[in-house]
Amino acid sequence: MSENIIPRRDFLERLSKVSLGAFATGAISSQMAQARSKDNQKKWEPVSERKVRIGIVGYGVCRFGAAFGFQDHPNVEIVAVSDLIPERRRGLMKACRCDKSYESLEVLVKDPKIEAVFVTTDAPSHPRHCIEVLQHGKHVMTAVPAVFGSIEQAEQLLETVKRTGLKYMMAETSCYRPDCYGMRQIYNAGGFGRLIYSEGEYYHYRRTPIDSYKGWRIGMPPLWYPTHSTAYYVGVTGKRFTSVSCVGFNADFDAYKPGANRYDNRFTDEVALFETSEGGSSRMLMCKGIRDLTVERGRVFGERGWMDGTQYHGSMKELPDISRPPLPPGMPAGGHGGSHGPLANEFITSILEDRQPLVNIYEALAMTVPGVVAHQSALKDGETLKIPQFG
Repeated sequence: MSENIIPRRDFLERLSKVSLGAFATGAISSQMAQARSKDNQKKWEPVSERKVRIGIVGYGVCRFGAAFGFQDHPNVEIVAVSDLIPERRRGLMKACRCDKSYESLEVLVKDPKIEAVFVTTDAPSHPRHCIEVLQHGKHVMTAVPAVFGSIEQAEQLLETVKRTGLKYMMAETSCYRPDCYGMRQIYNAGGFGRLIYSEGEYYHYRRTPIDSYKGWRIGMPPLWYPTHSTAYYVGVTGKRFTSVSCVGFNADFDAYKPGANRYDNRFTDEVALFETSEGGSSRMLMCKGIRDLTVERGRVFGERGWMDGTQYHGSMKELPDISRPPLPPGMPAGGHGGSHGPLANEFITSILEDRQPLVNIYEALAMTVPGVVAHQSALKDGETLKIPQFG
């Protein structure tokens, strides 16, 4: 597999230029190429003329508050924005072309005009902030992960979503990467059958930790941030992980030495082997210690076919449409493989159509909680642990 390990920038460039079927053969190659090209050919059709009134919270290191393109969606009115740091708050106002701001999420959610909030705050605050938004009667979309190292948080978040009946969506970018989206369409059409084996890999080499609010990224257990990987099974199949054995590795970075982080965590890298509800297995990882490697990718292997991110091999003769839903004119696809725009559009459309979004609370927890349990397994030298199920 070493020949497939390529720098993230090169990987994304290849995905933007090469069809998912570029290396397949015969009719499959032609159909895959046609499907990928449709990403830019489909015409967006509005489902409503109504504008959803949005509040956006968070404009930290990644600038995610403005990166998903809500300000460019014709069915969105950005009512107000917020960040705890005044300079960042002003930057978010400018980026979102919004002239109203609040000093905190806790104040913003009291605005009666706002009906939905995009939460891009620090990861440890995601569950608390989403619960706060829901309790004020507003739909919520959150950056990943859904919860941060806590199964209790998962239970509290699920209870709040169920009690309020409001829309909850986690903005997991892998779900709208071209490869993962294509895998999901082919899986749903029967092109793989049951998955015997799957892999999800999130490599993010970082000897010096990324700056973050109150240093939450410093020394973080790797699989507390699992969803870029786990989406390559849960986001493809809609099925679940049922048990896990995980091994941790220490790359001897300063942030992971004894006493160097708030988590008392020594692992820079974690590799987990999950049992799935289909009876198969999945290898999912989050690694920071492999030098100069930063990429998100996955592969799936089923009874009737397999796909490694760039090609489909299998028995299916007529492939389904694997091109992603079109975006409104002028709305950028954004980063993480062009997934930001589709995620924002999915959230807004789910509100307008009054339906569940793609990554609802159940899918979000199914992608997040297994990583929490995997870290517990790594702390117990790979002991196999059961994963709680949330529906």
